[in-house]
Amino acid sequence: MSLDRREFLQHSAVTLALASFPEGVCSAAVRDRAASPAVSEARLTAPAPYRVFQRRGFDPRQAHDHAEGGPRRGGADVELAWTASVDETPVWQARIVGLEGAFGVSTEWIELEATESGAAWQSRLRIEAGGWYRLELRGLLGTQTVVAGAVEPVGVGEVFVVAGQSYAEGANDELLRVTEPAGRVTALDFESGQWQVAHDPQPRAGTGGTIWPPLGDLLVPLLQVPVGFVNVAVGGTAIRQWQPGEQLHDRLLKGARGVGDFRAVLWQQGESDVIEKTSTATYIERLQTLRGGFAQATGNEAPWLLAQSTMHPTVYNDPAGEARIRRAIEMLWEEPGFARGPNTDLLTGETRGGVGTRRHFTGVGQRRAAQLWFAALWNELQHPRVRPGV
Repeated sequence: MSLDRREFLQHSAVTLALASFPEGVCSAAVRDRAASPAVSEARLTAPAPYRVFQRRGFDPRQAHDHAEGGPRRGGADVELAWTASVDETPVWQARIVGLEGAFGVSTEWIELEATESGAAWQSRLRIEAGGWYRLELRGLLGTQTVVAGAVEPVGVGEVFVVAGQSYAEGANDELLRVTEPAGRVTALDFESGQWQVAHDPQPRAGTGGTIWPPLGDLLVPLLQVPVGFVNVAVGGTAIRQWQPGEQLHDRLLKGARGVGDFRAVLWQQGESDVIEKTSTATYIERLQTLRGGFAQATGNEAPWLLAQSTMHPTVYNDPAGEARIRRAIEMLWEEPGFARGPNTDLLTGETRGGVGTRRHFTGVGQRRAAQLWFAALWNELQHPRVRPGV
């Protein structure tokens, strides 16, 4: 059971008071506590609750407990920001406390190198892969805690940018919920900057169901880290609308910058280009331009996993047009900067909506598409072609 803020502040002061007295005189310490300076509040403004940071230093071959020298599960250098009103500059310390059932490890108190601007403070803290964690902060004058605060939950794991059109956005039949017991599948609202458990509908991504909650549910127990998404997909959009300089490209950049670092872009798009009869060569050129501009703007060379997503049975029947886009995706799979996503065109019959539905994936289709995405992501994480810091 986690402590609320008041309990945490009281607990910090009592623990410090008791620790400073020899055994047998604890009652005196409690009597004298009223004479100790009051503990004021440090309000953490970063990280936000439910945020997942992208880990680096993960080695899939050496991530097991019996790896020589210890498991290489990676971690992240996390930016901390807080406000506090103090008369004297304290020594700032932070620690990580695993919540119930957490992956990863807790830490002892670590002294921070903090910079001050008025009543605002900033620092960085290395956090090992895992979570959920509670991040605790305190300021000391001598041995006395004079200011303290905390934020939870936060985690370090795998982060993905989702882009494309309606199958990715949220135009499917069933509003799905994260079933991972601790809610370690989260999503960023890239307009507000707030993170939340990734129940459908996804923030800023339509009003329907998606394939991302069940994908996260599949990933978390095997990766043993939290998973975060930011979804910038927009229904009915063609590849030309995502090019650098276009409004959707700006949306893509905003989502990516909101999460900071990330593992990969998950691209599920193609139906609108079947309708527009985009050629194979044009689609390849536009997607290469899109990824190149995005990588340059973000400084992130993460791979783009491309789904084969060309079928919309209730809108058109164009095997030749579908084949042109499918061929473009297959050719891009072999190019630097891209990787194999799932072939969701395999999903037919009961997986696709009909009369009385949103005419995209049914709930069955959403879950099966998530399974296909899981297979593609698991393969990429275990055998990455692009290894920017891994």
